[in-house]
Amino acid sequence: MPDENPRPAEEPPAAGQPTTTATADPDHGDGPQRPRRKFTFPSALTVLVVVTLAVWLLAFFIPSGTYDRDGDGTPQQGTYHRTPSGQSFTDRLNDLFLSPVNGLYGVQDTRTGQVGPTLAGELYGSAGVFLFVLAIGAFITVVFSTGALDRGIGRLAHRLRHRGALLIAGVMAVFSLLGTVEGFAEETLGFYGLVVPLMLALGYDRMVATATIILGAGIGVLCSTVNPFATGVASSAADISLGDGIALRVVMWLVLTAVTIGYVVRYARRVRADPDRSLVGFLPGDRDRARAADDAAEPPPLTGLHKTVLVTVALVFAFMIFSVIPWAGALTGDADAAPYAFELGWSFPQLAALFVTASVLVGIIARMGEQKLSSTFVQGVAEFISPALVIVLARGVTTIMNNSRITDTVLHAVEGAVSGTPSALFGIMVYVVNLPLAFLIPSTSGHATLAMPILAPLADFAHVSRAVVVTAWQAASGWMNLWVPTTAVIMGGVSLAKVGYDKYLRFVWPLLALLAVLICGFVGLGAAMT
Repeated sequence: MPDENPRPAEEPPAAGQPTTTATADPDHGDGPQRPRRKFTFPSALTVLVVVTLAVWLLAFFIPSGTYDRDGDGTPQQGTYHRTPSGQSFTDRLNDLFLSPVNGLYGVQDTRTGQVGPTLAGELYGSAGVFLFVLAIGAFITVVFSTGALDRGIGRLAHRLRHRGALLIAGVMAVFSLLGTVEGFAEETLGFYGLVVPLMLALGYDRMVATATIILGAGIGVLCSTVNPFATGVASSAADISLGDGIALRVVMWLVLTAVTIGYVVRYARRVRADPDRSLVGFLPGDRDRARAADDAAEPPPLTGLHKTVLVTVALVFAFMIFSVIPWAGALTGDADAAPYAFELGWSFPQLAALFVTASVLVGIIARMGEQKLSSTFVQGVAEFISPALVIVLARGVTTIMNNSRITDTVLHAVEGAVSGTPSALFGIMVYVVNLPLAFLIPSTSGHATLAMPILAPLADFAHVSRAVVVTAWQAASGWMNLWVPTTAVIMGGVSLAKVGYDKYLRFVWPLLALLAVLICGFVGLGAAMT
């Protein structure tokens, strides 16, 4: 679930294999040569440090300028003009030094627009989102420590073990739901030991198991509805509510999940009817493992405690969705409609408090005890500190751009590209432009924090809802993360299932093409309707 997309570690050598490779050394005879170090893509934190330095250097060469803004702070199209930044080299060096601090709790001066930790004005840093990520990380960790979710999925898989298509659809639907609500991704790595033998027992191959897990969770993340690590961070950076645009995202999630399930089920049926059509074949012992899985004892039943935890989790996320949706605008179609009396209009500070409270509540329900609950809570915060820091570093980059007054210059440079562009085409352009950015910055939260300050005002210029931009952006990020070889979800998954990455690409590329077409249709339609 943490969205920093950890890089897959190199696999250990197989049993009986040497840990080094002895090869001839042209300079030192036939002695052993050091093994070549395998290149690994840098982490999201490292990428953002490089981006920070690059943006800081570019700020010396990009002219400074600004737009006139209305009372809400929205830039007005056609009002861009050059203005000196007024910064000395020392000022710029200080901005670089303080960028992580400003990214967390920098304050924007209402008069000058400058951001700094000691100024007076409005909070510019991402402290609210930072604490929200840590809070939901603690909540998720506490929930997983109860074993309720793992046991529930295990019982579902065992109950459907003799109904292949229903098993595939059921597991993928659950994973997709978890993905769209709370970014369920890395957690899927723990289910290969259960799903692979079950699929083999039903006459399927290992590709079916791999696709069920990776694509099930991945399509949910692609179509995130309220996923805090994608939709939440992007909505915050775009200065809109988490609930804005949720209707389009829900429809998109339902359709794309159904298409993905249908694609996997179609392949599964073809393989079971004719095993020779399998893209990966069958390994020695697969049939024995299949029989063992088929004869395995039924998992322990869900206890009353487990059921209570699962119901509590469902209610917490349902309440979160209720609390952030602007119901008056959603039901009337008027974005400026006066909110209903029952609307809460919650944002990240309230949501952070909600998940802290929910963590304690689940701990009490599970009868963890004070010491275990405290240690599990702290463990969850620690495990989610990496994506939280990614958000801070990315926000720090925007503070450098703001203080050197180049943000509006960059915005002006692409203003001409959207001027006069049909709304539908603009939505598709946002999706396409973000595909390479998603590869370079695989962290969804970091990508959102960097891109939204530019993309959101562009939506205003194109007369398109900012919520459509958020949907197009997260679809691009999710689409890339269904196949890029730089994430542990993909490379760790194919390794655990013993499926070649090249075979996985061969299997998934037709689906990727179909999803890309459907995504363009959805974001184009959503943009045209705003």
